[in-house]
Amino acid sequence: MSWRWSDRLMLAAAWGAGLSLCLIASAIVIYLGFRGIQYLRPSLIFGRPQPSLNQAGSGGFLDPLLGTLLLTVIGIAFALPLAVASAVWMVEYGQGGRARELLARVVESSIEIVAGTPDIVIALFGLAVFQLSLLAPFSFRAEGGGVYGQSFIACGIMLSLLALPPLYAATRDGLQAVPGHMREAAFALGKTRITTIRRVLLPHVRSNIATGATLGISRIIGSTAMVLFLLGATLRIETQGSAPVVNILRGTGSSLTTYIFQNSPAGEGQAPEKAYAAAAVLLIFVLGLNLLVDRIGRANSDSMGLTAAGAVV
Repeated sequence: MSWRWSDRLMLAAAWGAGLSLCLIASAIVIYLGFRGIQYLRPSLIFGRPQPSLNQAGSGGFLDPLLGTLLLTVIGIAFALPLAVASAVWMVEYGQGGRARELLARVVESSIEIVAGTPDIVIALFGLAVFQLSLLAPFSFRAEGGGVYGQSFIACGIMLSLLALPPLYAATRDGLQAVPGHMREAAFALGKTRITTIRRVLLPHVRSNIATGATLGISRIIGSTAMVLFLLGATLRIETQGSAPVVNILRGTGSSLTTYIFQNSPAGEGQAPEKAYAAAAVLLIFVLGLNLLVDRIGRANSDSMGLTAAGAVV
């Protein structure tokens, strides 16, 4: 049986789109990897940025690297429980009554609004919120007493809004895909609904949660405008206070994305080689996350008695 020309055209377009995506991804990894690794040195990773007009004396990117890790931890620490709890409530408790269904639609619409709002708008909102007297203790305070709404806490909390939608969607889709007989079996054994959620459903969607967390972390570490708004323009971490942990959280600093921007030709343009090196580190971090999620997914499939293709053994 021969295919019609329209079917052949669609097949060719599908193959072309898939191969194009592979070529684009490969080009990004190969180009940035090659350009970045050739400039990457241990002194850059473990050296602090220095104010200098000369690239040789501008130091490394230790502070932006630590800032990226700190923002990632704060952002995912806020987004993970909120997204998972919202998805669990939506799937397991969001039906059965007009009030619940109305609240479920409100929650879905709210998450869609957050997902569709530009980063810079969220950053502007966070800047205004953390200048309020109620949240001023969590912001960096200038020598004259002025509060500008900038700190690692403020930036991390607002960045968690970027990680929330993909994490929520992945968890919700995973819970909706769980077969109904798994819930019925747990209920038949006398387990309560909350025990079933904690002991059966959440372990089953562990790979979905990991995938959503990876997408959320990618959104966090890829944000530039929000970091510039809520963390200040300084490349070095500036602490405030005497407490060992709080002084860092209330301080200002930078991330690898802002470091790349300020050192690239699009920014100050004084250290493009260091911008490529920082981009390579950021790329390695993202690739490592993807490998970790793939490993978690395979381990979860094996523990559930599934093959890699998803078939029952």
